[in-house]
Amino acid sequence: MDVVSVQLRSRREGGRELPLLVWRLPAPMRAVASAPHGGGLGMRRWVVNAQVPPSYARRDPDHHLAKLAVSLGLPGRGVGLLTAADVRLHETTVDHGVEVTATVGLGHPVQAAAPPSASPIELVGTINLVAVVPERLSDAALVNTVATATEAKVQALRDLGHDATGTATDAVVVLCPSEGRAADFGGPRSVWGSRLARAVYGAVLAAGRPR
Repeated sequence: MDVVSVQLRSRREGGRELPLLVWRLPAPMRAVASAPHGGGLGMRRWVVNAQVPPSYARRDPDHHLAKLAVSLGLPGRGVGLLTAADVRLHETTVDHGVEVTATVGLGHPVQAAAPPSASPIELVGTINLVAVVPERLSDAALVNTVATATEAKVQALRDLGHDATGTATDAVVVLCPSEGRAADFGGPRSVWGSRLARAVYGAVLAAGRPR
C-alpha cells in the first residue's frame, strides 16, 4: 500500500487564519467514519480535519466541509471533521503498519453514560482520530475497529488522569485498502485491531499531555 501522509495547511475564514490537516489518498480507500461529512461506510478519496473557533455555531457542518474540500481542490467523496483543538499539535503513532493521527481537546471531558444535561456541546473538547490500516478489512471488521479505537482512547484518557470516556463530539475515521483478501476481525485481540489499539493509545496519550 502506498504511504498515506498528512499535510498541515491553512485557510482564511471568518477574518482569521485557521489550520487544517489534509490526507490526500493515493487511491480511493474503504472507510468507516463517524464524521459530519462523509460519515458511514464507503469509498473515500481524502480526509480533512479542520480547526474552527471555539464559538463555532454553524448548523450546516456537512455543507461547510464540502465547500472547504472544493476550495482545497479535493476531488470526489471524502471525510470531513471539525475541532476547536489546535490541529498543529496533532500526534501520529505507528504500530506495525497501522498509523493513527490524533487531535485532542480536553476542555470538556464527559462520561458517556452521564445523566442528561442542558449544557451546550463545545467543540473545544473534541478528540478526532484518523487511522490507516494497511490491509483490507471486511465491513464487520471496519465497524469493529471503531469500538476498538474508542476503547483504546478511553484507556489513554484514564492514564492521562481524566475520569472521562471522551467528549461529546469525538469522531473516528478508519481507512483501509479496497483490494486484497479482507481480514474478518477488528477487535482488540485481532491482528489489526490490536495494532490499531496500541497506535490510538499512543497518539491520544501524546496529544493529550499538557503543552
